[in-house]
Amino acid sequence: MRIWRLVAVVAVLSGLLGLPFPQPASADPNPAELRRLTKQAARLNDLYRGQIQSLEEIRIQAKNATDVSGDLEARLAAAKADVANIAQQAYITGPMDAVQLFGTDVDPYKALGQAANMSYMARERVERVESIQRLIEKSKEAKLNANDKIAKLKKEIKTLQSKRRDIERLLAKYGFQQPGGAEGLTPRMIAVRAEIMQNFPMKYGVGCLRPGDPGEHGKGRACDFMMSRGGTMASGADADRGDALAEWLIKNGPRIGVMYIIWK
Repeated sequence: MRIWRLVAVVAVLSGLLGLPFPQPASADPNPAELRRLTKQAARLNDLYRGQIQSLEEIRIQAKNATDVSGDLEARLAAAKADVANIAQQAYITGPMDAVQLFGTDVDPYKALGQAANMSYMARERVERVESIQRLIEKSKEAKLNANDKIAKLKKEIKTLQSKRRDIERLLAKYGFQQPGGAEGLTPRMIAVRAEIMQNFPMKYGVGCLRPGDPGEHGKGRACDFMMSRGGTMASGADADRGDALAEWLIKNGPRIGVMYIIWK
């Protein structure tokens, strides 16, 4: 009875060798478009002397997302090659029937060993197929994320190009300051932070300088005003305080020298 159950298992699992691979439907990120947008971003960054943090951050996010998508595609191709190799080995071994298992001239231990080997290969292929299915889902998500970042980069470039005169006017009005002092912040950032905290006490703290950061935080020209504990999404009264601070900054930004804010 054990032998017959083994034959049934081998037959079922061997049939799985013909399983088709699901095909990813998401469009691949366009590296050529990313390179073109990167050049445009570099020209804008040079024009504004590296003052635009949002543009640089989105460019880095787009590149990282595209790299992740490419890495997953490579892993997916390697996994498919492994499964194809398993299927080829199973084809060479060939299916087993009752004559091969119970023939008088067949070594029963050898026959059972061959059946067990086929069962192992079938199980391995099932596991690889399931792994490929997971990789395909991750690849889809990575492609969507990369395309989303590229679209955001394109939108940011278009926005900055349309507001070029306003940005140049603000930069000319407030000049270019270098960080200094013990905190590594520009005098303007220190003044802006002080006025904000005078009007909106920060019970969750404020974070400013990030050494090594390629954006404004690394240049001492940006601060994070925490609206919740532990980086969680603000809610209730905390969210209301964040809305109020954002409105205040939009209203007073031109006076105190705020280039942009990020909220929600």
